[in-house]
Amino acid sequence: MMPELHDELTPKEIVAELDKYIVGQEGAKKMVAVALRNRLRRRSLDGKIKEEIIPKNIIMIGPTGVGKTEIARRLARLVSSPFVKVEATKFTEVGYVGRDVDSIIRDLIESSVRIVKEERIKAIAPKAQELAEERLLELLAPLPSREKKTTNPLDLLFQYTKGGTMTAYGEDHEDTTLLAQKQKERREMAEKLKAGILENFLVEMELDDRLPPMLDMFSGMGMEEVGFNLQEMFGNLLQRKKKKKRIPVKQARRILQQEESEKLIDMDDVVNEAVVRAEQSGIVFIDEIDKVAGEKKGAGPDVSREGVQRDILPIVEGSTVMTKYGPVKTDYMLFIAAGAFHVASPSDLIPELQGRFPVRVELQSLRPEDFRRILTEPKNALTKQYAALLETEGVELVFCEDGVDEIALTATFLNEEMENIGARRLHTIMEKLLEDVSFMADELKGEKILIDRQYVKNKIKDIVKNKDLSRYIL
Repeated sequence: MMPELHDELTPKEIVAELDKYIVGQEGAKKMVAVALRNRLRRRSLDGKIKEEIIPKNIIMIGPTGVGKTEIARRLARLVSSPFVKVEATKFTEVGYVGRDVDSIIRDLIESSVRIVKEERIKAIAPKAQELAEERLLELLAPLPSREKKTTNPLDLLFQYTKGGTMTAYGEDHEDTTLLAQKQKERREMAEKLKAGILENFLVEMELDDRLPPMLDMFSGMGMEEVGFNLQEMFGNLLQRKKKKKRIPVKQARRILQQEESEKLIDMDDVVNEAVVRAEQSGIVFIDEIDKVAGEKKGAGPDVSREGVQRDILPIVEGSTVMTKYGPVKTDYMLFIAAGAFHVASPSDLIPELQGRFPVRVELQSLRPEDFRRILTEPKNALTKQYAALLETEGVELVFCEDGVDEIALTATFLNEEMENIGARRLHTIMEKLLEDVSFMADELKGEKILIDRQYVKNKIKDIVKNKDLSRYIL
């Protein structure tokens, strides 16, 4: 069963949602919004025409740090689509040491399974929590066991009274009194649990003694799938050991709830839905595509550039990739490629690959006003992040307008004078700017720190003036 793709979201509304986190780049936002809406339009069709309509893949062209990755990531998160980001430079042509391109789809299907499983667990959370509480009560206040004290086989079923009548074991006066007492203790314990009084109380329970991961020996060899299969094979053959451990109630509750959730969900159904979701709404973001563009050279690290493009081509065109969850078709996945294209250009890609990315959009370099907006407008703006972090130490951090302007101008100047790394320059400046405040926060509790123009200049003016020093620090 496919999830609802937010039918109410029009392209304008999708752009509005992206605006909450990404400043500017209207052209790129429009392109991805239309691509997303076309998916919904395709799902509304019937017949053979639906099978003929494939996503129009996109190439984003622009310098680093202008929002290419963030646009794709936020788009996927907006509609709960499986999403994977890969760097083209990590892959090599078949025959060379390195990751093979099929691992892109294996990563995507893992993402899809995780998303669907989380949704199912969330849906059955109340029931799992209820069952976990029952098991927790059993650990804290167990009811008396109904084991018989005699070895006579007949007495295992019934116990005769002196009068010759027959009474089921556990119903005599002694057992009934003990049971009533234990039930009373159990009710009292349940009330304490509900009130949160026992959260730090230690309880003894059996935990799985997990086997060490076997995947490490295969990482970096292009054999991740082999590692996963061996892990599953040995995990099924070897009986899991149990170990007793005393842990707090709050931790025990989480473990028990997770175990109950695993019992309640049908993993076969989860996998089936995950495969369909990956095939129909998966988004693959291939970064640094420009690094594998250009002519093939005779030797050296660039020897497999064109080979990587040719290996990527079948996946983008539409093929079937074998995964541990079964075959996965890539025909209707949306591929978004991105690169700075400082040296190469999209026309340097092999013609077949160019044809599979018909939509191209150029992202603009960031200007001072863009930096200013990035610092203040988005929900995850840097100024808001730092203020929230220092608030936990009792320090009030206030960014004045002229201080924000100075940070924006400094970021623009440094990007022009040195390598243009876009909005990532703000992270470097902010860290240097608040280095002393962050270090001394415990001594500044209750104080109010104003970040104005003069404060910014005093902190970084010497570094900015010295170009050699700024190259190392900013």
